[in-house]
Amino acid sequence: MKSVPNTQLGTLVADWPIHMQRAIELSSSVWTATPNPRVGCVIAKHGAIIGEGWHAAPGQAHAEVVALDKAGESAKAATAFVSLEPCSHTGRTGPCCESLIASGIQQVVIAALDPNPAVAGSGVEQMERAGIEVYHLVDFEQKARSVNAGYFKRREEGLPFVRLKLAMSLDGRTALADGRSKWITGTAARGDVQRLRASASAVITGINTVLIDDPFLTVRSSDLSISDEERKLNAKLIERQPLRVIIDSQLQTPGTARILNSGGLVKVYTLNEDIIGKSSSGQCGNYSNR
Repeated sequence: MKSVPNTQLGTLVADWPIHMQRAIELSSSVWTATPNPRVGCVIAKHGAIIGEGWHAAPGQAHAEVVALDKAGESAKAATAFVSLEPCSHTGRTGPCCESLIASGIQQVVIAALDPNPAVAGSGVEQMERAGIEVYHLVDFEQKARSVNAGYFKRREEGLPFVRLKLAMSLDGRTALADGRSKWITGTAARGDVQRLRASASAVITGINTVLIDDPFLTVRSSDLSISDEERKLNAKLIERQPLRVIIDSQLQTPGTARILNSGGLVKVYTLNEDIIGKSSSGQCGNYSNR
C-alpha cells in the first residue's frame, strides 16, 4: 500500500480527492450503523462515477457491494474509493475484499485503515496479493475517522465515545435563581439533541436531573428539522429509542418518573451501602416498559 498526500497526486489522478470526499459524504448518509462503522464507496472510471453506495445498517450490504452492484460490468479496471479499509472477514455479510477482487477493480483508494483486529491491514494485503493497487489518501484520514469517532474509540482504546450535552446561558447559568429549570435552547439546538439521541447507543443522566426535570430522554421526531430524504434514510433510528441510563447512588428514582414510563429499556446504576450492603461495588437494575 502506498500512502499519498494530495500534494503528490499527479494530474492523471487529480480527481481522486473529489471522489474520496464524495465517499466520506456517503458514509454520513446514516447517523449510525453501530456496531459497524459507517462506510461510503465511490467507483470511478475515466474520471466519471459509475457506482456509489454506503453501509446503511448491520446485516445489510456493505458500501463496496452496493457500489459494485450499481457499476456492474463497468467496474472492471475501474478505481474504488472507500472511506475505510474493505473488510476481509465474514460476519453477517461476506468479505468486501473478495467482491472487489472478483469485480476486476484495478485500484482501491482508502482514507483510513480499519482498527478491527479481524481486518487491521489484512484487507489491504488480500487485495494486493490479488494484483489490486492499493493507495492510502492520508489527507483524508482524519475526516474518515471523525465520521466513526465512536467506532475508533472502542476499537483502539476499548472505551465508549462520550458526548456531553449541556444547555447554559451566556452568563453560565443552567437554571433560574430559585433553582427552577428553564428551557433556554432554541429550535436548532433541540434538533441537534434529538439527532444525537437517535444515533447514540445510550443516553446517560444523573438522579438530580430525573428528580428536578423529570425528563423522558426519548427521541422526539417532531423536533428533528431534517429533509424528507434524511428522515427516510434514518427512519429506523428515529423510531427506536436508545438505552437510557440513570446514575442513582441512593436509589431515589421514583416509580412514577417519566423516564421509566415512556417505553424502551432503562438501566439504573446505584451504589448504596444501606440498600445493597456493598459500598465497594455497583449494582444495576433493568426496567423495561415496552
